[in-house]
Amino acid sequence: MKILLTGHKGFIGKNMLQALENANHEISVFEWDNGNMPSVMEQDWVIHIGAISSTTERDVDKILRQNYDFSRQLFNACKVYGVNLQYSSSASVYGLGTDFTETAMPDPRNAYAWSKYLFERYHQQHQGGNIVQGFRYFNVYGSGEDHKGSQASPYQQFAKQASETGKIKVFENSDKYLRDFVPVEQVIATHLAFLNSQESGIFNIGTGNTQSFLEVAETFGVPIQTIPMPEQLKASYQKYTCADMTKTNRVYDHTKRTNPR
Repeated sequence: MKILLTGHKGFIGKNMLQALENANHEISVFEWDNGNMPSVMEQDWVIHIGAISSTTERDVDKILRQNYDFSRQLFNACKVYGVNLQYSSSASVYGLGTDFTETAMPDPRNAYAWSKYLFERYHQQHQGGNIVQGFRYFNVYGSGEDHKGSQASPYQQFAKQASETGKIKVFENSDKYLRDFVPVEQVIATHLAFLNSQESGIFNIGTGNTQSFLEVAETFGVPIQTIPMPEQLKASYQKYTCADMTKTNRVYDHTKRTNPR
């Protein structure tokens, strides 16, 4: 297949590019830069992963320009030329809710989550004859996220702390913060499986299981120090996520997923 990939320099994008090359697809890459647009005319698929992914980014206009405006323009180009589209969304659209089915009422709590939700709405309201698949990533971790700093997964952050200081700091009550941690390999495998599907819509990518932050920290076998959670995080911090995989499993069987480390 001829596939255009955005975001190939990022954590998930790098892994996606490698997987697509290994599968012998014909790949073009594109990096967004303030308004320039790629040509999609001769592509079979566009896989749109490029985004501002920081949940603490305060420049709302910047987030909306890339995560919503550019995504919308790319969507429209794919619609005009009949090119199929996959794009990355986020479990952050669920906010503080506890229903993680794709039809649940969204509850976005920051600019990043709102940008993802707004584009999902645009997709659903303007679906054309082409296939469009939006994937709500849960807490992705794995190889290649070293550069993400404070936005890296707990696995990466805890590994770095353990290596550099011999101990790990976690927020108080971290035994009660439960997340659905999904290996990046599983995210990529889902994307690839859906390339052969005729299904359009929004789909979760998680494991359907949870681990607490404390459980993740304990896997490294070093002393653990508890610290207070910053006040600015308390009101919007997701304490629980767990993907309902029923809809996604109809296309890709996640019971055969890669196990967490």
